[in-house]
Amino acid sequence: MGLPDVWRREVTGAGSPLALVPLTGTGLASLTIGALMASAGYIVQQLTDAPPRQRRLQVGLTPWELGIPFEEVCFPAEDGSTLRGWLLTRPESARVIVGLHGYRGRRSDLLGVAAALWRGGYQVLLFDCRGHGDSDGQRVTLGYAETRDFHAALAWLRRRLPGAWIGVLGYSMGGAVALLGAAGAPDVRAVATDCAFCRQEELIRAEWQRRLHLPATPVVELAEQLLLRLHGFRYRDVDPLAVVGRLAPRPLLLIHSAADTVVPVGDAYRLYEAAGEGKELWIIDGVPHCCGYFADRAGYCARLLAFFDRAASLSGGVDDAPPRRGGGTEETRRDTAATDSGERRGSAGTAAADAAA
Repeated sequence: MGLPDVWRREVTGAGSPLALVPLTGTGLASLTIGALMASAGYIVQQLTDAPPRQRRLQVGLTPWELGIPFEEVCFPAEDGSTLRGWLLTRPESARVIVGLHGYRGRRSDLLGVAAALWRGGYQVLLFDCRGHGDSDGQRVTLGYAETRDFHAALAWLRRRLPGAWIGVLGYSMGGAVALLGAAGAPDVRAVATDCAFCRQEELIRAEWQRRLHLPATPVVELAEQLLLRLHGFRYRDVDPLAVVGRLAPRPLLLIHSAADTVVPVGDAYRLYEAAGEGKELWIIDGVPHCCGYFADRAGYCARLLAFFDRAASLSGGVDDAPPRRGGGTEETRRDTAATDSGERRGSAGTAAADAAA
């Protein structure tokens, strides 16, 4: 595998770990260094290349197919690129939930659960982070730039719905972004995550070893040097475990799949241990990464609605109780058997979460 000149300069220049390796000129030394550089470059390329996209052509489902009123919205990211999304509208409600998709995912992945939240009385903002879906950008960063995109979405919401009660729901990378972004945004009143990871570096190390069955050191360290010099961030900049404690006492719901092979369920226990007052942990047995929704759509959405309703009431949103479609009681609305068919019709053909981290 060839290595672009810019990568070669970054990993062999002053300050690089490879600058300390004596170059003897032997074939073995050259081969070893070349393999390390190529491997580090491979990690960075795989991490930051944007997924293939069909710009401006929405080939999947939209809120229109579900009969939900919505607006196409756009707002600027920190770097000036345009982020695009949908606002599922309820003008009578002053409560809004931001949905954050996963790595290499897109906003339509969350349409099923977003429809349930909208039926529960909330406005919902879904948008594509930069480099994903219909938004601008050629690079993705597994949480770094995407956290800034979340902040851009919050800034837009503050202008569009001043004084609104804001909650956030994120899946996998989106869950990590929710934790990172909400830690620096006190007006985010409640956070729910599904299969969020603790630390970017751990995820990258595990994926490297899973794919190639090779030691991650020093390749992962070299990749960090490339990420810093080419994209401006280190692994430690994407460390939800370090900031989750700042969310307290705001309500926090950590959901995780017990059979997750992408982000180990141990990450959920570690995040829960590090979190403060107001935390809840929900481990869903027998399902893979981000598939709790699919195991029981009605039950999953009912628990999310119960969480956000309690959070809104605790934070002073009692006078703005979101209206309920159909006028059912609290117990009836959350009864799985009574609502299963309706939830499944509203979620048909949609995904609640991303397929990969």
